[in-house]
Amino acid sequence: MKAIYPGSFDPTTNGHLDVIKRASNFCDELIVAVLDNSSKNCLFTVSERLEHLKLLTRDMSNVIVLSFSGLLVEFAKKEKVNIVIRGLRALTDFEYEFQMALTNRKLSSEIETIFIPTSLEQLYVSSSVVKEIAKFGGDFSKLVPPQLEEEIHKKIKEIN
Repeated sequence: MKAIYPGSFDPTTNGHLDVIKRASNFCDELIVAVLDNSSKNCLFTVSERLEHLKLLTRDMSNVIVLSFSGLLVEFAKKEKVNIVIRGLRALTDFEYEFQMALTNRKLSSEIETIFIPTSLEQLYVSSSVVKEIAKFGGDFSKLVPPQLEEEIHKKIKEIN
C-alpha cells in the first residue's frame, strides 16, 4: 500500500514523527507531503521543512519526502496514491479532518482517508503550540525532535 501523509510541518513535531513512524509500519511506501501554501505565514521555508523531514526520516527506507501545492487530490493522482493518512489529537481535529476527508472523497472518489490517533504523550502537541512557546522563550524541547531545537531558536530570533 502506498499512502500520503500531508501537512505543513512548520515545524515538524514529535507528534508528526509519531504518525510518520506508525504509518510507515503498515505502508509499503509513505509520501510525507509538505504543503507549499503561500497564504500561510510559515516559520520555515518549504525547502527547509523538506530538509528537516528528510533528516528525521533518513532511517525509514519506505518514506519519501516531497512538496506539493494546490489540491491534495491532484497531488495524489499525480503520485498514483489513493490513501491519505491524517493524525488526530482531539475531537476538534476529528471534525475538521472528517470534513476534509469527505471533501477529498467528493473531489476524487478513489481517495480514502485513514486516521491515526496520536500517542497520549503527543496529544497536546502542535506546530502552533511549539511556535508560541518558542516565541516567548519557553522550553519546547520535549515537543520537537532534538535535531530541530536550535534551528527553531534561530528562526524565532530572526523574526523578533
